[in-house]
Amino acid sequence: MKEWLVDTNVILDVLGADPEFGDRSRLVLEETAETGTLVVNPVIFAEVGAFVDSIEELDELVPESLFRRDAIPWTAAFLAGRAFNAYRRAGGPRERMLADFMIGAHAAVAGFSLITRDRGYGRYFRIEVLDPADFTPLSPYEEVLCWRLSEALS
Repeated sequence: MKEWLVDTNVILDVLGADPEFGDRSRLVLEETAETGTLVVNPVIFAEVGAFVDSIEELDELVPESLFRRDAIPWTAAFLAGRAFNAYRRAGGPRERMLADFMIGAHAAVAGFSLITRDRGYGRYFRIEVLDPADFTPLSPYEEVLCWRLSEALS
Protein backbone atom coordinates (compact mmCIF):
# COMPACT_ATOMS: atom_id res chain seq x y z
CA MET A 1 0.00 0.00 0.00
CA LYS A 2 1.41 3.37 -1.02
CA GLU A 3 2.12 5.90 1.72
CA TRP A 4 1.60 9.62 1.13
CA LEU A 5 3.00 12.35 3.33
CA VAL A 6 0.49 15.21 3.13
CA ASP A 7 2.01 18.69 3.17
CA THR A 8 0.45 21.45 5.24
CA ASN A 9 -0.64 23.52 2.25
CA VAL A 10 -2.89 20.71 0.99
CA ILE A 11 -4.57 20.25 4.37
CA LEU A 12 -5.10 24.00 4.67
CA ASP A 13 -6.53 24.12 1.13
CA VAL A 14 -9.25 21.70 2.23
CA LEU A 15 -9.87 23.09 5.70
CA GLY A 16 -10.04 26.67 4.46
CA ALA A 17 -12.02 25.75 1.35
CA ASP A 18 -9.47 27.55 -0.81
CA PRO A 19 -11.41 28.76 -3.87
CA GLU A 20 -8.62 27.82 -6.29
CA PHE A 21 -7.20 24.62 -4.80
CA GLY A 22 -9.67 23.40 -2.14
CA ASP A 23 -11.65 21.04 -4.37
CA ARG A 24 -8.58 19.73 -6.14
CA SER A 25 -6.77 19.07 -2.88
CA ARG A 26 -9.82 17.35 -1.40
CA LEU A 27 -10.15 15.10 -4.46
CA VAL A 28 -6.46 14.18 -4.34
CA LEU A 29 -6.77 13.26 -0.66
CA GLU A 30 -9.90 11.20 -1.31
CA GLU A 31 -8.28 9.32 -4.21
CA THR A 32 -4.98 8.64 -2.46
CA ALA A 33 -6.72 7.59 0.76
CA GLU A 34 -8.68 4.97 -1.19
CA THR A 35 -5.55 3.23 -2.42
CA GLY A 36 -2.96 4.18 0.17
CA THR A 37 -2.22 5.64 3.57
CA LEU A 38 -2.17 9.38 4.36
CA VAL A 39 0.57 10.41 6.79
CA VAL A 40 1.39 13.58 8.73
CA ASN A 41 4.33 14.31 11.00
CA PRO A 42 4.81 16.67 13.97
CA VAL A 43 5.95 19.55 11.71
CA ILE A 44 2.81 19.36 9.57
CA PHE A 45 0.65 18.93 12.68
CA ALA A 46 2.27 22.03 14.22
CA GLU A 47 1.83 24.12 11.09
CA VAL A 48 -1.89 23.29 10.91
CA GLY A 49 -2.10 23.85 14.68
CA ALA A 50 -1.10 27.48 14.16
CA PHE A 51 -4.62 28.08 12.80
CA VAL A 52 -6.68 26.59 15.66
CA ASP A 53 -7.23 27.33 19.33
CA SER A 54 -7.04 23.91 20.95
CA ILE A 55 -5.49 20.47 20.58
CA GLU A 56 -9.02 19.03 20.51
CA GLU A 57 -9.88 21.15 17.47
CA LEU A 58 -6.64 20.12 15.78
CA ASP A 59 -7.39 16.45 16.49
CA GLU A 60 -10.78 16.88 14.83
CA LEU A 61 -9.31 18.61 11.76
CA VAL A 62 -6.45 16.13 11.32
CA PRO A 63 -8.03 12.94 12.69
CA GLU A 64 -6.00 9.82 13.31
CA SER A 65 -8.76 7.88 11.56
CA LEU A 66 -7.71 9.58 8.30
CA PHE A 67 -4.08 10.58 8.85
CA ARG A 68 -1.48 8.27 10.37
CA ARG A 69 0.87 10.23 12.61
CA ASP A 70 4.54 9.35 12.21
CA ALA A 71 7.58 10.69 14.01
CA ILE A 72 10.39 12.18 11.95
CA PRO A 73 13.41 9.83 11.88
CA TRP A 74 16.76 11.17 13.05
CA THR A 75 18.24 10.37 9.63
CA ALA A 76 15.61 12.64 8.08
CA ALA A 77 16.64 15.45 10.42
CA PHE A 78 20.24 15.04 9.24
CA LEU A 79 19.16 14.98 5.57
CA ALA A 80 17.08 18.13 6.14
CA GLY A 81 20.17 19.87 7.51
CA ARG A 82 22.25 18.82 4.51
CA ALA A 83 19.53 19.98 2.09
CA PHE A 84 19.27 23.30 3.91
CA ASN A 85 23.03 23.68 3.64
CA ALA A 86 22.78 23.13 -0.14
CA TYR A 87 19.96 25.68 -0.29
CA ARG A 88 22.10 28.29 1.51
CA ARG A 89 25.14 27.57 -0.71
CA ALA A 90 22.91 28.09 -3.76
CA GLY A 91 22.00 31.56 -2.48
CA GLY A 92 18.83 30.77 -0.55
CA PRO A 93 18.01 33.82 1.59
CA ARG A 94 16.62 32.11 4.70
CA GLU A 95 19.02 31.80 7.59
CA ARG A 96 16.97 29.38 9.67
CA MET A 97 15.84 25.87 8.82
CA LEU A 98 12.54 25.81 6.95
CA ALA A 99 9.85 23.31 7.89
CA ASP A 100 9.72 22.25 4.25
CA PHE A 101 13.18 20.72 4.53
CA MET A 102 12.03 18.53 7.44
CA ILE A 103 8.92 17.48 5.51
CA GLY A 104 10.82 16.68 2.31
CA ALA A 105 13.55 14.80 4.14
CA HIS A 106 10.98 12.77 6.06
CA ALA A 107 9.33 11.74 2.79
CA ALA A 108 12.71 10.85 1.25
CA VAL A 109 13.99 8.79 4.18
CA ALA A 110 10.69 6.97 4.79
CA GLY A 111 10.08 6.27 1.10
CA PHE A 112 6.84 8.24 1.06
CA SER A 113 5.39 10.08 -1.89
CA LEU A 114 4.47 13.68 -1.09
CA ILE A 115 1.19 15.48 -1.75
CA THR A 116 2.02 19.19 -1.98
CA ARG A 117 1.61 22.27 -4.13
CA ASP A 118 5.20 23.29 -3.40
CA ARG A 119 7.32 22.23 -6.37
CA GLY A 120 10.58 23.13 -4.64
CA TYR A 121 10.91 19.74 -2.95
CA GLY A 122 12.20 18.19 -6.17
CA ARG A 123 15.30 20.38 -6.07
CA TYR A 124 16.56 18.82 -2.85
CA PHE A 125 14.90 15.40 -2.47
CA ARG A 126 14.36 12.42 -4.75
CA ILE A 127 10.69 11.87 -4.05
CA GLU A 128 7.51 11.48 -6.03
CA VAL A 129 5.42 14.65 -5.75
CA LEU A 130 1.69 14.78 -6.45
CA ASP A 131 0.55 18.37 -6.94
CA PRO A 132 -3.21 18.96 -6.61
CA ALA A 133 -2.79 22.04 -8.81
CA ASP A 134 -2.17 19.68 -11.73
CA PHE A 135 -5.62 18.13 -11.38
CA THR A 136 -8.03 19.24 -14.06
CA PRO A 137 -11.10 20.98 -12.62
CA LEU A 138 -14.20 18.83 -12.75
CA SER A 139 -17.17 19.43 -14.98
CA PRO A 140 -20.41 20.36 -13.19
CA TYR A 141 -21.63 16.79 -13.74
CA GLU A 142 -18.46 15.33 -12.20
CA GLU A 143 -18.74 17.74 -9.29
CA VAL A 144 -22.24 16.47 -8.51
CA LEU A 145 -21.00 12.88 -8.65
CA CYS A 146 -18.10 13.67 -6.31
CA TRP A 147 -20.39 15.54 -3.94
CA ARG A 148 -22.76 12.57 -3.82
CA LEU A 149 -19.84 10.23 -3.23
CA SER A 150 -18.45 12.35 -0.40
CA GLU A 151 -21.90 12.56 1.16
CA ALA A 152 -22.27 8.80 0.94
CA LEU A 153 -18.85 8.31 2.57
CA SER A 154 -19.67 10.71 5.43
